[in-house]
Amino acid sequence: MAPDRMRRVNEAVREVLSARLAEGLKDPRIGFVTVTAVETSSDLRHARVFVSVLGDSEERDRTLAGLASSHGVLQAGIARELRLKRTPTLEFRYDDSVDRSMRISELLEREGGSQAGPGPGSPES
Repeated sequence: MAPDRMRRVNEAVREVLSARLAEGLKDPRIGFVTVTAVETSSDLRHARVFVSVLGDSEERDRTLAGLASSHGVLQAGIARELRLKRTPTLEFRYDDSVDRSMRISELLEREGGSQAGPGPGSPES
């Protein structure tokens, strides 16, 4: 499948899943979830859904378990809203990019604070 079409399919699947999760599922394990990306295989049989979860690692594990058990309902939503040859099987994965970016920001702030010396416009330079 053409890369541009795959990008559009991935985005459409992400939008449908985001909308369905925003409406809320009945599973109490599912907390505050954001769908960050979707990677669909070229034959449309499988889709990796990357999610970020607000909370600690225990909350993340519970939410991923809840999403895994709700994949049938979510797949049915995709089948209902999108006209695809096949409805992909969903596999949910935690997207740690938010955690990594927060860690990098923290390190940069700490490093910037320790090197804060006189600036180019200060009288000491």
